[in-house]
Parts: sequence; C-alpha cells; structure tokens
Amino acid sequence: MSSMRPRSAALSASVALVIAALVGACAGGTTSSTASPSSTGPDESVTPTRLVVGLGYIPSVQFAQFYLAQQRGYYADAGLTVEFQNKIDQDLIPLVGKGAIDVGIGDGTSVIPAVSNDITIRYVATIYGRFPNIVFAQASSGITRAADLKDKRIGIPGRYGSGWIMLQALLASAGLTTDDIKIFEYPEFTQRAALEQGAVDAATGFANNEPVQLELDGGTAVILRIDDITPLPGPGLIAGTSTLETKHDAVAAFVAATLRAMAEIKADPTVGLDAAIVAVPELATARETQAAILAATIATWAGPAQDARGLGAIDRDGWTASITYLDSLGLVKDPVTTDDLVREDLLPAGD
Repeated sequence: MSSMRPRSAALSASVALVIAALVGACAGGTTSSTASPSSTGPDESVTPTRLVVGLGYIPSVQFAQFYLAQQRGYYADAGLTVEFQNKIDQDLIPLVGKGAIDVGIGDGTSVIPAVSNDITIRYVATIYGRFPNIVFAQASSGITRAADLKDKRIGIPGRYGSGWIMLQALLASAGLTTDDIKIFEYPEFTQRAALEQGAVDAATGFANNEPVQLELDGGTAVILRIDDITPLPGPGLIAGTSTLETKHDAVAAFVAATLRAMAEIKADPTVGLDAAIVAVPELATARETQAAILAATIATWAGPAQDARGLGAIDRDGWTASITYLDSLGLVKDPVTTDDLVREDLLPAGD
C-alpha cells in the first residue's frame, strides 16, 4: 500500500515525509483536534456524529482544506464532531478498513492492492486530480523527457510506494526499465539535497514539495509527470465499508464540507494559508514558502475529470487503467473492478 507523504518546507529535510509510499518504513506520530463549534451550528438537541479522520504523516499546509472546514464550522454545521489524526498510510489503510478511523486519505496505488487483499475500503472523493508523484531535475541537467533518464543517477526514498510505481511507469513509456538507470536510495527523504549537491541527476518526489523547494533555493526545476502516460488515481478520501453502512450520511456531509473548503481555497489561497497557520503555528515562520507549497498543492487538485465535473469527481476510466497497470506489476492479489474500489454516492449531487 502507498500513502502520500509530502512534507512542509518549514520542517527539517531529515524528517521522514511519508504520506505517499506503498509500504513506508517510518512510524507516524499522532495529533488530534476537535472541530470548533459554529455559531450557526445544528440543533443542539441532536447529538453530533463523531468522525475520526486520518490525515497524512505530518500536519502541514497541504491539509489546509480540512483545517479551514473545521475552523469555519462547516463540519459542525453538518452535525459532525471531527477529530484529526496524523498517520502514515501503511497504518491508516488497515485502520480505515477496520473502522477504527472513519475517513482517511489514500491513493489508487494503496486502494487497489488493499482491496485485492480483502481490506474493505472504498475511495469516495478525489483530493488530488493530478497524480502528485513526479520525477524532477535541474534544468541544467538536460533532462526534459522520460527517455533522457537512461543511464542517469536517480535518487529515490526506496523501492516501494507510489513514487516507485510512478517511476516504473514513466520509464516504461520510453521503453526503459529500472535496469536502465542508476538508483540511489535516500531513506530519510533527502533526495532533493542530493540532487542540489550533484550526487544524482534526477529524483522522485511530489509536485507540491521538492520542486517548489528547489526553486525557492534558487534552482530551476524540470518536472516529468505520469498523468499523460498512465492515469494513476491520486490521493483521495477513503472509508471502510462498515463505516459507510453506519455513517453514510455523516461521511457524505464531511465530503461536502471538505470540498466546499477546497473551492474557497482555490478561489482565495490566503484563507487556506491562514487556516493552516492557525492549525500548525510553526508554519508562520516561513509564510512565503508555505504559500508556494499551497499554490502547488492547489494546482494538483483538478485534473480533466474535476475540471469537467467539479472538485472531488472520480475518474473511473483512470481507475480501470490503473488496475490493469498495477496487475502487470504483480500488485493485485485477487481480481478487482472499479466498482469494487470506488463509490460516487458520497459526492455532492452533480459530481
């Protein structure tokens, strides 16, 4: 399973940023908070529904929509009491499947293998319409396309996860395999520093993380994306089937409130940045950097499906293609279909 692990640039590069790995090696910490009450909240005679929501490994600006929805009372208005927990994906996926966490974040390279191994989760809303895992390099490297990676030194965190799957797909598009490149592993997620120091020619990372920091450091980044080659579903909201049976309306309300906050941040990123700083005060020490990361994050929220049908929309064709591709890598234990993986009835009407 994978989990998206982007980190805040205000944090040390040595911190393991692991919310996008198929089988991460780090153990996640846990933080939690409860949704603040709204002055226009629901009838106080109705007991709010409690939802435990698993976000990524480290609280960061990349979760601004959740912080904004909480702080503006959108969850409370929907009759919800929301508790956030921060965990790595390898822990989050089974906890969601068991119902110990009601809603979490997972991408297609997590959900497909998990469901094929009888973990009963469903993907209910897209957060990242564009697959965020990328290969990046300095413009001075001369790398501009996948074919240019042949014989190059590539820095990766490890041979696992969404980034590893993306790299294999990117190489395959140019008739290459991992045998055609020189791989250097950086388990502490310091591949960007290695690239800046010239130890590698390119590296895997996230569109809203390492290339942003590279440019803030004065470099010029070249980014190679997988989106136009093999459609891999990006991270989105997942829930266990048991939770969907007992808390269907609550999860739908959570999805709607979160998408509302995403739309507001897309229209005015400052409100998202401010909400993130309220939730994670240390981000204020690098406001300009956090603004750049948030802008890059917003750019990944909408792909073709979301442009056509709104934020949160699920690209079923992309999921079907991804099943085929992951099966070719031997990651699908038992056969699954798109209907086994996604549910669109949790999305607001029209999505």
